[in-house]
Amino acid sequence: MSTFVYMVRHGESPKEGNDRTRGLTEKGYLDAKRVIDILKDKEIDVVASSPYIRSILTVEQLAQQIGEKVLVFEDLKERIFSSGNNRVSDEELVPLLEKSFSESNFSLEGAESNADCQKRAIKVLKELLETFRDKKIVIGTHGAVMTLMMQYFDSTYDLGFLHSTSKPDIYRMEFNEQELVNVQRLWGVNIGVNQ
Repeated sequence: MSTFVYMVRHGESPKEGNDRTRGLTEKGYLDAKRVIDILKDKEIDVVASSPYIRSILTVEQLAQQIGEKVLVFEDLKERIFSSGNNRVSDEELVPLLEKSFSESNFSLEGAESNADCQKRAIKVLKELLETFRDKKIVIGTHGAVMTLMMQYFDSTYDLGFLHSTSKPDIYRMEFNEQELVNVQRLWGVNIGVNQ
C-alpha cells in the first residue's frame, strides 16, 4: 500500500496585509473550487493545513465534503522571511530566495532559514505519514515550505521548481512508508478536468 500526500499550494491572496490573516482574492476563491473539483473523487481521508488563512480557505471545503475538520499545524506555516508579520515585497523576495536556496542556513535577522523551515515542516509531514499510513492526505500549503518539504526527499525540487509553481497548485506525492516514490502535478494543462 502507498500513502498519498496532495500538496495544495493556496490560491491567489491580496498582496497587502498580515501574512497570517490574509485571505483569498475573488480569483483565489474560484480557483479553490477548482482544486476541490480535482480532488473530490480522490477518496481523501484527512485534510491538514498551515495555520495561515489563505491555505485553510483553499482546502476547507474539501474537509467539509469528507465530513472532517481541517487539522491545523503551526509548523506547516510558510517560511518566515522577515521579523514582522507583513508580507515581504516581490522585489525583496526574489533575491532573498536566491540567497536562501544557495545557502540553506541564510536568513535575515529575526527570520528563519530554509534549513530551519524544512526541519520543522518535515517533522509534521513525517508524523502525518506515520499516523495516516496508507491513507490519502491533503496539505494546504505555501510555495517555499512546500518546495522545502519536497526537496527533503528529492533535491531536484529547488528554486527553479518553486518559480515554476502557480497559485494554486497541486502535487500528488506517493510514499512507500517514508520513501518518496513518485510525484505528479495535478494542476496545470487540464485544469478543471478530473485527473
